[in-house]
Amino acid sequence: MSGIVQRNWFEQYMVPCFAPAPFIPVKAKGSRVWDQDGKEYVDFAGGIAVNSLGHANNELKEALRDQMENFWHIGNGYTNEPVLKLAKDLVENTFADKVFFCNSGAEANEAALKIARKYALDKFGSHKNEIISFENSFHGRTLFTVTVGGQPKYSQDFAPLPQQIHHLPYNDIDAIKAHISDKTCAVIVEPIIGEGGVIPADPAFLKALRELCDQHQALLIFDEIQTGIGRTGYLYAYQESGVEPDVLTSAKGLGGGFPVGAMLVKQHVAEVFQPGTHGTTFGGNPLAAAVAHKVLSIVNQPEFLAGVETRHQEFINRMTALNQQYQLFSAIRGKGLLLGAELDKKYQGKAKTLTNIAAEEGLIALIAGPNVLRFAPALNIEQHDIEEGFARLERAFKRFAS
Repeated sequence: MSGIVQRNWFEQYMVPCFAPAPFIPVKAKGSRVWDQDGKEYVDFAGGIAVNSLGHANNELKEALRDQMENFWHIGNGYTNEPVLKLAKDLVENTFADKVFFCNSGAEANEAALKIARKYALDKFGSHKNEIISFENSFHGRTLFTVTVGGQPKYSQDFAPLPQQIHHLPYNDIDAIKAHISDKTCAVIVEPIIGEGGVIPADPAFLKALRELCDQHQALLIFDEIQTGIGRTGYLYAYQESGVEPDVLTSAKGLGGGFPVGAMLVKQHVAEVFQPGTHGTTFGGNPLAAAVAHKVLSIVNQPEFLAGVETRHQEFINRMTALNQQYQLFSAIRGKGLLLGAELDKKYQGKAKTLTNIAAEEGLIALIAGPNVLRFAPALNIEQHDIEEGFARLERAFKRFAS
């Protein structure tokens, strides 16, 4: 057998639940990626909003290297210094009183949904178990989280599904007023719907959710897996809205590329999880915590967050200018460096085609459903990478529109 790794090994050896690009990335630095053939790409995808500080960031590498020299894993029968430092910083810089660490966004949401049901059971009784979510939302791939997500295509083949989960229209205050009741234990919402099209929440909608949850003694959960850790120009998006959740979930950018997730929670909710109620083998391990702590220390600075907003405006200006020329999009939206451009009616369903052409031109981008081009680059992406990325994107637009 040849020693050279081949792309067709994916079809030969791996479960086909992905459809990866035809090239294999092998090296990356900052916002540049190189494949097996040495072709260079500008990365506007950021590992799906994961590589918050770009690829192979020197400070993250140093933090990981230092921790590797001490110990990697000890299990949840013990605590460790990196995880305690990370928990302290998250609590001191957010609404939360306590933190639970895990390995991914799905696990963080799983913990949030479980703690909501447990809190309602303990405080009010078994009748209070309904979870309200929103259409086109996405919360993970476990059976519980994929059911709570508002995209049936991801859950319908796995029935019977968890019960007492209801999906309402996003940004529709009247719909939530008409449905929420004293049987509702939690409402879970993304401040910006990510996978479902990059759709920001109306501030009045979030405010109404807070008021209605208080009225009906339900918990408000913010899924900030994609919007957290500086992605919108704030450490967490809730801080711009002025609406505090009871529970917040975080992952993706928190580890800057190293797998880590977290559930942030207020004290009165946290206390219903006692030893044995919930757990994790790898969650909060020293390696992940050391890297995440370094990410947090870099991102949570006024100058850094201001830089995200500056880059946001540049992306919007450049996309608007290109759209005036090529007229591909009906809307360009988003906050910070989570941006979506919705294809005009004549190009509907062709977002993946556009990203494939962009990759051929040396630009890595994302989709958010079949009709939306999505960008989630490194929060510290350099100016020359922005300029080169848009030059390549324009070549792709030209080909796509011809």
